[in-house]
Amino acid sequence: MRWLGAAAGLAAIVTFYRAVVNANPTTVALTLLLFILFLAARWGLRYAIITSFAAGACYNFFFLPPIGHFTISDPQNVLALIVFLVTSVGASRMSNRIRQESMDARARQAELEVLYRLGRALLQTDELAHLTNSIPASVAIASGAKAVLFYLLDGDRVYLAGDWPVQLSSAELKELSHNPGIVSSASAQETMVPLRTGVRPRGVLIIRGTTLSHQSLDALGGLISISLDRASAVDEVTRAEAAKESERLRGLMLDSIAHELRTPLTSIKASVTTLLSSDLRPEVAHDLLTVIDEESDRLNRLVAQAVEMAQLDTQEVRMSFSPQQLSGLIDVALETYKTTLAGHPVTLSLSPNLPQVDADPVWIQKLLGNLLENAAKYSPAGAPIFVSADDRGTLIACSVADRGAGIDPMEQSLIFDKFYRARNRALHTPGTGMGLAICRAIAEAHGGAISVTSQPGNGSVFTFTLPRHTAP
Repeated sequence: MRWLGAAAGLAAIVTFYRAVVNANPTTVALTLLLFILFLAARWGLRYAIITSFAAGACYNFFFLPPIGHFTISDPQNVLALIVFLVTSVGASRMSNRIRQESMDARARQAELEVLYRLGRALLQTDELAHLTNSIPASVAIASGAKAVLFYLLDGDRVYLAGDWPVQLSSAELKELSHNPGIVSSASAQETMVPLRTGVRPRGVLIIRGTTLSHQSLDALGGLISISLDRASAVDEVTRAEAAKESERLRGLMLDSIAHELRTPLTSIKASVTTLLSSDLRPEVAHDLLTVIDEESDRLNRLVAQAVEMAQLDTQEVRMSFSPQQLSGLIDVALETYKTTLAGHPVTLSLSPNLPQVDADPVWIQKLLGNLLENAAKYSPAGAPIFVSADDRGTLIACSVADRGAGIDPMEQSLIFDKFYRARNRALHTPGTGMGLAICRAIAEAHGGAISVTSQPGNGSVFTFTLPRHTAP
């Protein structure tokens, strides 16, 4: 069809200048030259060169005297014909070279876009497990390959994307991983790209149905190797930081609990020593036994808080969510902590017709108990405590407000961290700094959140949210 098109175009030019417009030979030669350049740019060199000689023959036969003969009467026309042929062939070669370079540039641009898309996909995760799982699909999407097999020597693991009719054995994949360079199989349209970290092999990438050059495939393998190294390094740094943070928190926990344990242990030891060392009146003995009982309860709460904090940190807690009426949970918490709240009038303000929430009643009562205990602990004697709840659409909010010393604005974002205690409280009121951290962990485990609003000297308002129950 292209040969017919070239012949038809040449015939059209000759017919136009012979039958329609009577132009001089120079105009005809330039028109034929433009036609040949067009063929070279669009279809390639061979069409242009063959058409050049055919155009030279037509130019001689139809436009150079004597017209109708291939002989040339004027020696200058011989030179013109030779110049025409040389110019057309040379221009065709230059046009074809430009065309080829343009095609190569577009191909290189397409391959660079493939590497860019793959690099962007590999940089979206820092987790090594997720990265290794996503590599075959990312390579297939970026390169347009029909199927991709990714083999990792570490762990002898295989990851696939696409349809692989033949499964390779581990021995074959290990052998391919040690290849010195890229190997292509024309029959199966497969390319094996070994992956290396320095000189150490890491695995192999087998791509089926790709048209990428060896340079791009080599760059693709290097990109995957670098991504694996980066994810491994990030994973190691994360584990090291986690271990360091765990060690720091363990030290803080031991210091905090040891400090808080001294006071009740000292009281218990003194009371027991007094009971054992002398005969006491019954009322004095009763007072000492009461001290022992109260300090034992305090020790029990400290140990319980430490256990709860550890369970919430390691996600070993199994919560049982069910539809609960928040007003009922608040009533139970107030009854449980009535001794702690003695001397503090409690005002309850609940929105009418509050919907149910999805919650674990045991843990929500612990959350409420911690907030109520803090409100009583950090408020002066006789100061009121306010408990309220309202509907906020998909969430139900519950607030506990006090009229205590308040919290400095600079510390409000820190008080929910483990073992952190506000400076104006740590010196005067005992505590471990675990209560609010436990509250935050419980609220977040329920799909809610906890926040504080406070002004120094005017008290604080702690608000947590729980998801509204939706019938299935």
